[in-house]
Amino acid sequence: MIGYRAIVPALAAGGYVVLVRPRLLRWGATDEEAARVYPGDDLVSEATAQSTMAVTLPAPPERVWPWLVQMGHDRAGWYSWDRLDNAGRPSAERIVPGWQDVKVGDRMITMPNGQSWFTVGMLDEPRTLILRADLEIPGGKPFDPRKTYPYAYTEGIWAFHLEPLPEGRTRLVVRTRGRGKPRVLDRVVAVLAGEPAHFIMQLRQFQNLRRRLETDTDPDRRAHLATTSETTD
Repeated sequence: MIGYRAIVPALAAGGYVVLVRPRLLRWGATDEEAARVYPGDDLVSEATAQSTMAVTLPAPPERVWPWLVQMGHDRAGWYSWDRLDNAGRPSAERIVPGWQDVKVGDRMITMPNGQSWFTVGMLDEPRTLILRADLEIPGGKPFDPRKTYPYAYTEGIWAFHLEPLPEGRTRLVVRTRGRGKPRVLDRVVAVLAGEPAHFIMQLRQFQNLRRRLETDTDPDRRAHLATTSETTD
């Protein structure tokens, strides 16, 4: 006979998968946005996981774009929970001209030691920025997907799609796609840890981007920032 202590966790897990997880995977996105095929989706073929989150921001794509391309641990940070994803270093509160020159193939460092990073996989200013991560398991060492795949790995994209809206606003749609091997282990880790973590961090990034854009409404201040040649935050 199955004991009460076994039933409760099983019910909780079932409730999460059926009721909670679908909402996390498409928070803020419309049915059309969640179903749409975006540029760069094919960078991860045969993906076993996908999420689509979206938010409306109070500025046009041309003003949102500079915040995104300057991301990176050694640059502006990630505008999320800095103690969790930026080694406690505060994310930038301003646009830094020296961090705006980004091209496909560039690295956005994710760790203080510089041994892990996102690679810029696609760039279409100011509409599409796609970052990809290809990591060996265990250890999380980056590998080159153009060469031989390791036995165990995870690969995925973190894609930012900006669409102009009336009244100078932007619809920011963030799409993730991923896969890995061994497949069963990859799916278990993604469902139990990866997807909830992404939801928490992405939601925080949305909130912080909105705050930065809402407070940066002074045209004189924007002009000043555009000509400031800082290279550190």
